[in-house]
Amino acid sequence: MSATPSSKLPPFDPVDPLGLDDLLSPEDLAIRDTVRSWAADRVMPHIADWYERGELPGIRELARELGSIGALGMSLEGYGCAGASAVQYGLACLELEAADSGIRSLVSVQGSLAMYAIHRFGSEEQKQRWLPGMAAGEIIGCFGLTEPDHGSDPASMRTYAKRDGGDWVLTGRKMWITNGSVAGVAVVWAQTDEGIRGFAVPTDAPGFSAPEIKHKWSLRASVTSELVLDEVRLPDDAVLPGVTGLRGPLSCLSHARYGIVWGAMGAARSSFEAALEYAKTREQFGRPIGGFQLTQAKLADMALELHKGILLAHHLGLRMDAGKLRPEQVSFGKLNNVREAIEICRTSRTILGANGISLEYPVMRHATNLESVLTYEGTVEMHQLVLGKALTGLDAFR
Repeated sequence: MSATPSSKLPPFDPVDPLGLDDLLSPEDLAIRDTVRSWAADRVMPHIADWYERGELPGIRELARELGSIGALGMSLEGYGCAGASAVQYGLACLELEAADSGIRSLVSVQGSLAMYAIHRFGSEEQKQRWLPGMAAGEIIGCFGLTEPDHGSDPASMRTYAKRDGGDWVLTGRKMWITNGSVAGVAVVWAQTDEGIRGFAVPTDAPGFSAPEIKHKWSLRASVTSELVLDEVRLPDDAVLPGVTGLRGPLSCLSHARYGIVWGAMGAARSSFEAALEYAKTREQFGRPIGGFQLTQAKLADMALELHKGILLAHHLGLRMDAGKLRPEQVSFGKLNNVREAIEICRTSRTILGANGISLEYPVMRHATNLESVLTYEGTVEMHQLVLGKALTGLDAFR
């Protein structure tokens, strides 16, 4: 079989050097472009200021806009959700995190954690009560699993729910909860005499409070809170009936981690593109720094890891759509892609030199955000041990 003459080959595209867009359907591309356009219009002109101020103003308006483009719970079926494919949801996460990790976290917690938990494990009444409003962005949700003293070990959580007649009474604290202080419903996981159960907690319930966490140096354009449950009394129908045990929250986390696999590549792409453009225009010693061998080596290595990461994310998305994606494979993707994304941001910063620390460029913002993304929903060490156990059959968690 003869090679195609170079004159007939498509031109090399520095933005898509492997031609990965050829893997996407017209509908995939339309969804990606819709989210990209929304982020460019509504987030990018303001994000540096929001980040510097350490706030996300107008979060409820942003949520409604995200609902209007179908980005909330977009891979779920029914109840006003878009019913998009896993690949399409991943593309949306990539575009949102290319703007800022905090925006992608808003969407991930809403759709892949809070809405996913209710959709998969909730009663029909709970689904009807919460999901349409959440899909529209009229109700913001949060997901309470992590505790102040128990991050990577949720089985040791201290939040407890006890029965009192026909009611449940919840007491405990959750920490580092995205959307917490603006949520209308909190999906809270608690120990019970029956095992770990999930509860759909209206945030106006007496005894519930969500003080916002301040003084963050990462995910600054994001609402992060503590949840305090002081004998919150709930009716029996607040419990999610479809699951008991850690399988419930861990399956939600796996769904959210899948979005991170894509999202981290968005932060990496944004940083890489900033470095590439800078290298072509910044002159030193009489010529653009992109013409020096060491700079080209950095750009080539970053492009390799960026597009390998997108290929990995796409592969995992196809497996999810086929119903074949295992939690260990999600760990594979999260461990690789977030770790490589941080390295791409750091290398991009070296190309930008001192300008790399300025909020006039996105690189340092992405790098600091990714330090949080590296930790939440499973630290590096936890995902290494998940893969180690899968590879050896030996459990190193004990």
